[in-house]
Amino acid sequence: MFARRTHHNESFSKHHNTSFDKHRAGKATSSKQKRSFRDHAVAVKRAEKPKKPDHSPPVGSTLTSPIVTICVGPEQRLFAAHEDVLSHSPFFAAICRGQYLESSTKRVNLPEELPEIFSSVLEYLYKGDYYPRLLHNKRRNIWELEDTENNNARGGSAESTVYHQNSGQVLLKDTMLYCTAEKYGIEELKRLALRKQGLQSGIQCSTILASARYAYANTPDCDSKLRAHYLALIIRSRQTFKRSGTMQMEMEQGGKLFFDLFVAICNHMDDMSTASRTPFTKSPRTPH
Repeated sequence: MFARRTHHNESFSKHHNTSFDKHRAGKATSSKQKRSFRDHAVAVKRAEKPKKPDHSPPVGSTLTSPIVTICVGPEQRLFAAHEDVLSHSPFFAAICRGQYLESSTKRVNLPEELPEIFSSVLEYLYKGDYYPRLLHNKRRNIWELEDTENNNARGGSAESTVYHQNSGQVLLKDTMLYCTAEKYGIEELKRLALRKQGLQSGIQCSTILASARYAYANTPDCDSKLRAHYLALIIRSRQTFKRSGTMQMEMEQGGKLFFDLFVAICNHMDDMSTASRTPFTKSPRTPH
């Protein structure tokens, strides 16, 4: 039974055992010990198989495809991108073929998108990553967000949340990027956003729950990654969430999120019960 103590602005403890590790981001200051997620993947592929043509736009190259203007959000902030870069997304490939594009002006209107999120999508399409970049620390042999040490030293943090005007709530940026990538059909961006979200820490319970609801509202029922991430996170951090007044209010409102959470908790308890009943079996001795 959940305790009925109420704390409205709870955040994860520094030492709490969650997937939100204490990693932060800023601008990279050293490239000798760290390399990006994309650089590491390219190096592995080159070692394993013959070179294949790289379909992503090379850094410093001259892109000659037509420029498309994108109007984003209710304030119609303008972005410009090359048509062949946008076409890496099936969503925009269909637009560029003329299904929705205003042929005379090469203009696309996306009134429902947030400029902060769309900017990161464009950054990924051009560079293979978005701020803060995911880097491999060779010395520690771990993946982390760029400039982690400097941000931890000064108590700073990456811009991990975005204000969602339509809902009036603060949401996790990586969750919104995952859902946007789902809509645009960019599978690699989904994987990258999910991995980066696991490196965030100090996120309030209210933000996590609001982001979980957003994830459920903007992913298909067959999604097995982002939804499962939130269910596992809540179960692992149950000591924090059961004291949360926000959690209580969210559960009273209900929704598919909490039915799935109930099923996940039951499965977790069944697994623990099965493990406790299974006798310890010694390995057979090897004859001398």
